[in-house]
Amino acid sequence: MHHSPSITWVGLIPGLSSLPEHVANAILITLIIVIMVFVGTRKIRNGNIEDLIIPEGKFSLQNLLEAMVEAIVKLISDSLGSDVARNFLFVVGGSIFFILFSNLSGLIPGFNPPTGNLNTTAACALTVFFLTHYFGWKEHGVKYLKQFVGPFLWLAPLMIPIEIIGHLARPMSLSLRLFGNIMGDHLVAAIFVMLCPILVPVPIAFLGLFVAIVQTFVFTLLSLAYFEGAISHDH
Repeated sequence: MHHSPSITWVGLIPGLSSLPEHVANAILITLIIVIMVFVGTRKIRNGNIEDLIIPEGKFSLQNLLEAMVEAIVKLISDSLGSDVARNFLFVVGGSIFFILFSNLSGLIPGFNPPTGNLNTTAACALTVFFLTHYFGWKEHGVKYLKQFVGPFLWLAPLMIPIEIIGHLARPMSLSLRLFGNIMGDHLVAAIFVMLCPILVPVPIAFLGLFVAIVQTFVFTLLSLAYFEGAISHDH
């Protein structure tokens, strides 16, 4: 029996419909985030000092974005120290916004979350992996390689393979955990909606919201742990 393909938002957008679905969805989520940032910061970019100092008296997109950025900076400061928080804001903040909005997009009919595809989560995990070693090398220089040798030189033949395997397991763990949870949640939600489309979607939506937030938080905390280990002077 032939099943007709499901209709998605990216399938209706010229240019995106010809791309792989997870790539098209990732591009669409990124565009939505960029538009939100431009709209939410338009008053700040106008250069009015009052808009920078005096908060708006009502809920707005600017207030939401400011609260999110402040929370992200505090999270980074608590993990890595306030002196380097701004240096990691681009990667940690970017990851949080992209992963959170990608996860939440699965709750909207017509969206398939990009993070429900292993290619997307692997790309996020590899970005963290390479930046971990970039920041570690930037902080320590050639001494960064000493962590792979172990405390004693005679242990190097044993420690080097173990350390390499451990470091390579990090992106695998990050990508598989995020992919598995989001894909599983999306699949379970789709099955329950097909079985009982009237009452079931409400608690399933709350469960999906919980999973989306928790998985974003888990990915962020593990990334911060890897960054902290790379720049720490306590090796």
